[in-house]
Amino acid sequence: MAGEKEIWQKIGEGFVQEYYNQFDNTNRMGLANLYSPEACMTWEGSPFQGREAIANKLASLPFKRIKHIITEQDSQPTIDSCILIMVFGQLQVNQAVPLSNKVLPINILRHVTYTCPMLL
Repeated sequence: MAGEKEIWQKIGEGFVQEYYNQFDNTNRMGLANLYSPEACMTWEGSPFQGREAIANKLASLPFKRIKHIITEQDSQPTIDSCILIMVFGQLQVNQAVPLSNKVLPINILRHVTYTCPMLL
């Protein structure tokens, strides 16, 4: 059907909406539930391993308020049953003028079942 989005696009959009909504509007410690126990993240050269370490880092960031303004996102399936998501947009920190043309963090969803309505 013309115009119909692929399932990985729908899953990617749902994940991006949930992730950044939670990041912007709630306690960032709740983001731990969106990471696998084996997840890793590097922030300004410092590595963080595991969902709790990542959530602790995100919760400790110094800004009081942040808003991710999504302008574009692309989702692609991978050969190992993952979805690679690239997000572009603006960041507005502590109600300052938004920073334009930024690549927001890349998300990789691992072992997503395309028939599952819930993500991770």
